[in-house]
Amino acid sequence: MAITACKEEKKEFLSGRINPEVFPTMMTRDVETLISDSGITRYRIISPLWLVFDEAKVPHWRFPDGLNLEKFDDLMRRDATVRCDSATYFKLEELWRLDGNVRIANVAKEKFLTNQLFWDQQNHKIYSDSFIHIEKSDRIIEGYGFVSDEQLTNYTVNNVSGIFPVSDEGPMFGGAPSGDAAAPSAADSISAVR
Repeated sequence: MAITACKEEKKEFLSGRINPEVFPTMMTRDVETLISDSGITRYRIISPLWLVFDEAKVPHWRFPDGLNLEKFDDLMRRDATVRCDSATYFKLEELWRLDGNVRIANVAKEKFLTNQLFWDQQNHKIYSDSFIHIEKSDRIIEGYGFVSDEQLTNYTVNNVSGIFPVSDEGPMFGGAPSGDAAAPSAADSISAVR
């Protein structure tokens, strides 16, 4: 006769606290995703690393290894392209902070270069307090401080430090400014509307 007995396995549970400020609730590598609003595709995001901190005191997404973003209009035409070394999206505020080597091109093929830029989606504006370099087809504008609409077509540069005319072979095509630098006007800002 054989007697067998079932022994209940002893289970141990470890209770530990994971700091939601440090450890993401989701980590995704080699991301390429489309984001829609009301059934219309608005953005394409490409990034080597996407960290989601949904349980943090201030819920946010981080893109520490860089971000490429394309913004589309209602007809899926590209409105703007954005590239930066790192980015943070604050979910509740609907605010993007782009850091390091921020490069944006708008529909008018103007280029915006700065070290830090904020995109406030709730108030539909883009702004920076950092140095800004704007390449237009006929001139380069440089200054400190910048405010724009989301399309980067109606903008103001504060504390203009230089306006440089560009020849046909200028910086947008790999050439140099024409050399005749215009001194900033008496006003501390310049506005551009397309």
